[in-house]
Amino acid sequence: MTLTIGLTGGIASGKSTVSAMMRELGLPVIDADEAARAVVRPGEDAYRQIVAAFGPGILQTNGEIDRAKLGAIVFNNEEERKKLNAIVHPAVRQKMLAEKEALVRSGAKTVVLDIPLLFESGLTSWVDKVLVVYVDDDIQLRRLMERNGFTEEEARARICAQWPLAEKMKRADAVINNNGTREETRRQLLAILKQWDALEK
Repeated sequence: MTLTIGLTGGIASGKSTVSAMMRELGLPVIDADEAARAVVRPGEDAYRQIVAAFGPGILQTNGEIDRAKLGAIVFNNEEERKKLNAIVHPAVRQKMLAEKEALVRSGAKTVVLDIPLLFESGLTSWVDKVLVVYVDDDIQLRRLMERNGFTEEEARARICAQWPLAEKMKRADAVINNNGTREETRRQLLAILKQWDALEK
């Protein structure tokens, strides 16, 4: 029986750091962001639908979608965001489930689904355990501004587009506090994975 762990958190909470640690420990990680990038490559169905919906103005000169331009359209407009999600989410789900099924068939003991919007997208039924990566609000805001070069207003808009971390923590099976050092985060992760018997012997 394969254990499926849903890894989630908030933007700039350090979820990618924890995801990388899980890979280092030998756990297969299926990343929703990677799947989202794959399904919108030129030639894919979702790519054609996005260009039809938002126009060729969102394309770079090489024909790929300009994520910054598209992001600027959808982040401040609920209707546009819904339109994009209706195209991208089904394609991402299909790809992730196919990858998960292949890993289960191959006998993987544990599979990690790295899904930033696990709760928002109503995908908790896909997983056996939910692991939330948490940071304090002020640290999250600062990290996001530093990482992406956002103004405070832009960073807050991105954060507010997701459920509050406090709400995600309430629904989690385990929480990693990522306010401290990388080593402290790793210690917490190892303790949780051992408790869940998620690592290969």
